Amino acid sequence: MAQILIIEDESAIRRVLGKILSEEDKNYKITEAEDGLAGMDLIKDNDYDLVLCDIKMPKMDGVEVLEAVQKIKPETPVVMISGHGDLDTAVQTMRLGAFDYISKPPDLNRLLNTVRNALDRKTLVVENKRLKKKVSKNYEMIGESELISIIKNIIEKVAPTDARVLITGGNGTGKELVAHWLHEKSDRSKKPFIEVNCAAIPSELIESELFGHVKGSFTGANKDRAGKFEAANGGTIFLDEIGDMSLPAQAKVLRALQENRIQRVGSDKDIQVNVRILAATNKDLKKEIEEKRFREDLYHRLAVILINVPSLNERRDDIPLLVEHFAQKIAQEQGGSRKEFHANAIKLLQEYDWTGNIRELRNVVERLIILGGEEISENDVKLFASK
Repeated sequence: MAQILIIEDESAIRRVLGKILSEEDKNYKITEAEDGLAGMDLIKDNDYDLVLCDIKMPKMDGVEVLEAVQKIKPETPVVMISGHGDLDTAVQTMRLGAFDYISKPPDLNRLLNTVRNALDRKTLVVENKRLKKKVSKNYEMIGESELISIIKNIIEKVAPTDARVLITGGNGTGKELVAHWLHEKSDRSKKPFIEVNCAAIPSELIESELFGHVKGSFTGANKDRAGKFEAANGGTIFLDEIGDMSLPAQAKVLRALQENRIQRVGSDKDIQVNVRILAATNKDLKKEIEEKRFREDLYHRLAVILINVPSLNERRDDIPLLVEHFAQKIAQEQGGSRKEFHANAIKLLQEYDWTGNIRELRNVVERLIILGGEEISENDVKLFASK
């Protein structure tokens, strides 16, 4: 059930807005406040999915309400209600973080579309925060080798900026981990981190996934939908496997980078976005450019900072630390006691050819813990770590 707060000093407009929304969806729970102070008291004590807020009000105006909400409940979308003379102020509130604005008297279709889009955005942001809390402890960069130390140093310098970063490296090397670290060490860390696996989304749907769509723009588009760029507004979007993105989608991403604006599929309306873009690929993009499968202008836009994540074979000195980390983590996940690895077992693991990189090592450690003895021996490695 979506909880919507209407802050409006004109009782007639409050009633009209409440009636329209209640008739649109019986699952909308509508609460009303007669001025900004009363509205802020309710916001402090409740988690609303959307706030509709008038601009000109006694005691506390809409701009002050917006600024207060941004401080205490930044994930709550605020839609401003503007009178005829408030249009410039309404546009200004967008720069301050308002989701959108609607004019008085409210146009029915614009009002309902704005409400649906704001609620969609809130759902995406809340889900992202839930996932981030769940996984952030899992993203820890383990290793003290020279190559990993260089990457950690680059992250420390680059993370506080808005510089775009292209992360390269083989499958399983930890490109996603680098992206998470860049976000979590940045000034955007409290805002959304939205991940898009470009290789996992069919090419005909990638534009809709990234930029959203309007109702009726294609078969199955039953309602307006916000895309990942809108969900990431104020935060970071991570385009994983960007080398697999279609050329038409690349053109739209390039425009988003150049102008900080996007258009939903089927719409000609520009939407302003403020996102930091991180991208990753396991492909040689310069070769892809030569073969006309990747745009050179997009490559240069993305590759302001290049981070190449080394293969596990290039950082064998980190294997003892990684084995210890995975052993402890697997023990916690499975509720058992942690098993120790004999020095000879570690030495043998360091000699393996790790074609699957960190991901493969983690799988081997788990297999050894399940199938090996109380202490993982060299013989256990020979028996159970073979490919």
